[in-house]
Amino acid sequence: MRTCRIAPSILSADFARLGEEVRDVLEAGADWIHFDVMDNHYVPNLTVGPLVCAAIRPHTKAVIDVHLMIEPVDSLIPAFIKAGADIITFHCEASRHIDRTLQMIRDGGCKAGLVFNPATPLSYLDYELDRIDVVLLMSVNPGFGGQSFIEPVLEKCLAVRERLDRYQAETGRAILLEVDGGVKPSNIARIARAGADTFVAGSAVFGAKTKAGYAEVIGSMKAAVAAAWSQKA
Repeated sequence: MRTCRIAPSILSADFARLGEEVRDVLEAGADWIHFDVMDNHYVPNLTVGPLVCAAIRPHTKAVIDVHLMIEPVDSLIPAFIKAGADIITFHCEASRHIDRTLQMIRDGGCKAGLVFNPATPLSYLDYELDRIDVVLLMSVNPGFGGQSFIEPVLEKCLAVRERLDRYQAETGRAILLEVDGGVKPSNIARIARAGADTFVAGSAVFGAKTKAGYAEVIGSMKAAVAAAWSQKA
């Protein structure tokens, strides 16, 4: 049985209470903190940088999953490593030399991953499986929280799951499959059945407003995933 990981995206958190929000969602059952970095260049929005990552690091020992929606990526990677990131993912199109960028992340002691937009071909995986720890599939077009899930991404998820399972059978090494965008209690079971094991949820979690609300949403998501995997088995 795979392990289900819920990773609330701080993009939807109350930034005036960010440290408290991080502690609250983790106490409510979240597994990772998803940290969205946007540069108003690669995507049409501007969010946070390594100083904010460093500021929340003392509030948790949980995994900080840094998602770089920036171009170019290499110049900021060392700053996020220093700021306490555990995982750093970046978009295939945002690096001229993907091997070099992945190696920079891994040399810094972080796990590395590639991000695929809904229209990004999976052919990048033909060359990079040995160098990645996470595949992140965007189920919205990146840039803003609160968007609706793009249904054809489920087929993409199935294709990646098949590829990752085959790779694990051949090498013994597991690569996580993360989905980000429009994930909520009503659709997380279908996403889990398509092969995802890690789920980014921003507005679905933080929209609940209170720690009790966060716990209810996260609990319902984990229960839905468990039921979906049990039925599939």
